[in-house]
Amino acid sequence: MAGADRLETHDGRSTLSGRFATLRRTASESEPTLEVVFIATTLVVGLLIIRFPAEVPFALLFPLIVLAGLALVPRRLMRVYVAVAVVMGVWAPRSGLGVTRFSFVLLAILVVMLMMVLAAQSRARVGTRGFGGDRMFADLRDRIASVGRMPALPDGWAATSCVLSAHGERFSGDFVVAYLSPSRNRLEVVLVDVSGKGTRAGTRSLLLSGALGALLGAVPSSDFLRAANEYLVRQEWEEGFATAVHLDLDLRTGDYSVANAGHPSPARYTSGRARWSLLEGGRGPLLGVVPGAPFPRQTGRLERGDSLLFYSDGVIESRGRDLVDGIDRMLGVASVSILGQGDVAREVCESARSGEDDDRAALAVRRL
Repeated sequence: MAGADRLETHDGRSTLSGRFATLRRTASESEPTLEVVFIATTLVVGLLIIRFPAEVPFALLFPLIVLAGLALVPRRLMRVYVAVAVVMGVWAPRSGLGVTRFSFVLLAILVVMLMMVLAAQSRARVGTRGFGGDRMFADLRDRIASVGRMPALPDGWAATSCVLSAHGERFSGDFVVAYLSPSRNRLEVVLVDVSGKGTRAGTRSLLLSGALGALLGAVPSSDFLRAANEYLVRQEWEEGFATAVHLDLDLRTGDYSVANAGHPSPARYTSGRARWSLLEGGRGPLLGVVPGAPFPRQTGRLERGDSLLFYSDGVIESRGRDLVDGIDRMLGVASVSILGQGDVAREVCESARSGEDDDRAALAVRRL
């Protein structure tokens, strides 16, 4: 059954890769034709502008410049822009514009051309044209984000997660990946903070979240962080480290084990004493730094009313503030939320002192 789950994920990635390859192949085959069409259209529009200057505005060339930049690779795009330059050279002495006004028109044309060349070069790096690449990355982001949604747990359990990126960007260096076993009696969750923030860390978090999603449930929990560390070491990224905390929870008994890879210590709420305490054990090094590093685990049991809270450093850190103060403030918010039956993870994220200056992520699991 677990193998079937992994096969389904693999098929989804294969479908995405197939769509990407089809998009690249289709664009490559149509480009020579598109180049000819754009050059011919530019020359025809230019002829009309020169022949009927009062009726046909020169501004008609701007849409052609932009559309060509979206549809063509840089080398083909430059040929179209050569045709635009020819049209401008013939039109200039017939335009009736003064030197100053013509200079501004020329500047506007050159600025738009430069912007579109830069956009074409950016898309050429990933082999897409137009808005296809943006849609592909949005699709990939949404597919991977779906892995981080907390599954519906059996009766007697509740879990929520929240990820907020720096400055409201759509890509975050923090992410959550969850896995509920087919028998629905075991939950595995990992919360990861990739080095950097926002879009800079977003591409690395996309790749790493896919890899960790494949590992969850496929390797024993005792080996999970070790396997994740070896994967990250092999990537040899310049900023290749990450922090992570991994939870393995038995939903029948409430027994849990936690392993920590350089991440802020998770917190446990004990309902009998109505207080939070930090789980300082089970700590190992950052992921991607020390090959073959061990990651010990800390164990415990959740009784009814107990809860676990995991969070990234963006929740507790703020410039000019002590880290202990940040933890105390977070646990205060969590206490009020848990007594009020609120969404602990979201309220903790939204109350972070760092605000939108840093990525924030939190995960809360409670036994009801």
